Amino acid sequence: MGYKFATKAIHAGQEADPTTGAVMTPIYQTSTYKQAAPGDHKGYEYSRGTNPTRKALEDCLAALENGKYGLAFSSGMAATDCVLRLLQPGDEVLTGDDLYGGSYRIFTKVYENYGIKFTFVDTSDVAAVAAAISPNTKLIWVETPTNPTLKLADVQAIGEVAKKAKVLYVVDNTFASPYLQNPLDLGADLVMHSVTKYIAGHSDVVMGALLMKDEELYKKLFFYYNAVGGTPGPQDSFLALRGIKTLHLRMKAHCENGRQVAAFLQHHPKVEKIYWPGFETHPGHEIAKKQMKDFGGMISIVLKGADLKETFRIASNFNVFTLAESLGGVESLINHPATMTHGSIPKETREKVGVVDNLLRISVGIEDAEDLIADLKQALS
Repeated sequence: MGYKFATKAIHAGQEADPTTGAVMTPIYQTSTYKQAAPGDHKGYEYSRGTNPTRKALEDCLAALENGKYGLAFSSGMAATDCVLRLLQPGDEVLTGDDLYGGSYRIFTKVYENYGIKFTFVDTSDVAAVAAAISPNTKLIWVETPTNPTLKLADVQAIGEVAKKAKVLYVVDNTFASPYLQNPLDLGADLVMHSVTKYIAGHSDVVMGALLMKDEELYKKLFFYYNAVGGTPGPQDSFLALRGIKTLHLRMKAHCENGRQVAAFLQHHPKVEKIYWPGFETHPGHEIAKKQMKDFGGMISIVLKGADLKETFRIASNFNVFTLAESLGGVESLINHPATMTHGSIPKETREKVGVVDNLLRISVGIEDAEDLIADLKQALS
């Protein structure tokens, strides 16, 4: 489909229902499908493998990432797990030193037990990535911007490194969303999303996705997708499709509010350090300008002179922002990574990359920016 983003968000993969003419994709709440004779069916046999509502979502997501194939999962972690099943004992994975806690946990606590080695490097340093590749490296897994210190990886430059080494290259695009960044166009083999976040956008769905261009890769992943069965139901697929229809509008609002909130926090006396790629002083600012449409609605701050008790007090003192896990919903959220999203990472490991006890991660929603700034002002005071 050669349309622009907003048109694809509303129409890709979604034809009017042939039976009734329904404009919205129906919720096909069925586990099985009638066959005229064994093996003679309409493309659907059993809903673990394929379901029409989910297929519409997968086709839409693939179109948004400029890919050809999509797979939707019951969570971002199920999508991550599916990729890791491509590996064999003795294989090595090269990944970032600043990483979502759930990714770190599945890497180190699950797949290391099966003989997979994980090497953590600063993915904002392309030379460091290239230097860390070994003969056993089979996968490069990159998050950009990273969670929660918002480091930027040059997707295209790392793609060239991966291609030269003949290594599968995956980009977790959750923080940027397909609206701001399209890694498949920059050399990634696979894009992973926690659909839960910006794509669905309303904090009412837990879901993951893998998007790709290569048919052989799709077939390999589809085998595990169907065999292992971490697939979402039609109701969640319907809700994610509904969320996607306003993704472009929401992302513009997230970015604009993020810009205003970041500007307010930048010189606040209680803020020792701020992470937001829109600042010219951010080390990844030029890369963000090159590969993203805008700078997003994610901001992290380090509170000046705050111990854990004071950090908790501030985090618990908001009226408009909600203290909660997750991000990317229409509502603004405050998160304490050290004890919440990144609690599974050992203290010494996370503190090396700046995930300290007095760091708060902010997901700026689409409320009125003046109300968000007033809430930050009262909580910080």
